[in-house]
Amino acid sequence: MTIIRSGLLFVLAALAEIGGAWLIWQGVREHRGLLWMGAGVAALGAYGFVVTLQPEANFGRILAAYGGVFVAGSLVWAMVVDRFRPDRYDLIGAAICLAGVAIIMYGPRS
Repeated sequence: MTIIRSGLLFVLAALAEIGGAWLIWQGVREHRGLLWMGAGVAALGAYGFVVTLQPEANFGRILAAYGGVFVAGSLVWAMVVDRFRPDRYDLIGAAICLAGVAIIMYGPRS
């Protein structure tokens, strides 16, 4: 159950961080205005809170593992929202990152 909860928290954190950055991007680069940017800032703040809910106590370990989730999640976001088509190297890289997440977060510890 802990691994499932942790995984769901990683997904939620990715949605908040990637979505927040995307909203700010839209506000600034696509000239959509302050409401978009404000929503982005709020989403990024939510990301910071969600990360604290991870059952692992080590901040550095959580953030290191989350980096891999962010890589894979960014590609998924780009595919869904921006109609980006990743190539095989994008997919291989994301798979390697997710393997790193599994090792960092869920590897046996002494």
